Amino acid sequence: MTDTSPTTVNRTLPTRLPNSAYRVREYLTEKEVDRLIETARKRGRNGTRDAAAILMAYRHGLRAAELCALRWAQVDLRNGRLHVNRAKGGIESVHPLHGPELRALRPLQGSSPYVFTTEAGTPVTTAWFLRMIQRTGKAARLAFPIHPHMLRHSTGYKLANQGEDTRSLAHYLGHRNLQSTARYTALAPDRFAKFWKD
Repeated sequence: MTDTSPTTVNRTLPTRLPNSAYRVREYLTEKEVDRLIETARKRGRNGTRDAAAILMAYRHGLRAAELCALRWAQVDLRNGRLHVNRAKGGIESVHPLHGPELRALRPLQGSSPYVFTTEAGTPVTTAWFLRMIQRTGKAARLAFPIHPHMLRHSTGYKLANQGEDTRSLAHYLGHRNLQSTARYTALAPDRFAKFWKD
């Protein structure tokens, strides 16, 4: 690993290496996400909350800030709908909530207006989400270190491999620019499946 501590000469940080120097890829497979969720569920007294946070971030391509700011007013458990308020100027949308998400969210209902809260009842922070993801990734014995945004990339990669069109994928992830979404279709190995017919 590279030393990232400030130098004493000019008190600057060294230039950051590319992501490939830290991990082999920027997304998780569906099996790795499932393993992460199952590990979170079994870890500590907040396993239900942590597993639900990972599931929601993955299923809806939520950024850490979007997940931490998620309020019950955005969740319609009766009709299975989630109103997603995107950060960074993204396009807001309404996503369907399916069985696994509904089952994960119901036990979290409490008096707080926020979906994900600390034991004190305050909303969780992005720093909490980062630490929880990193610790759970280590506990799940994933082959490389992970960070929360990898769940968002995993969403794009999975949906692109599933054959979803780029425009629908862009709207689902809240991208205003299709070039932001094209990275997921570029990674989809299935797009080459019919190139050679042996």
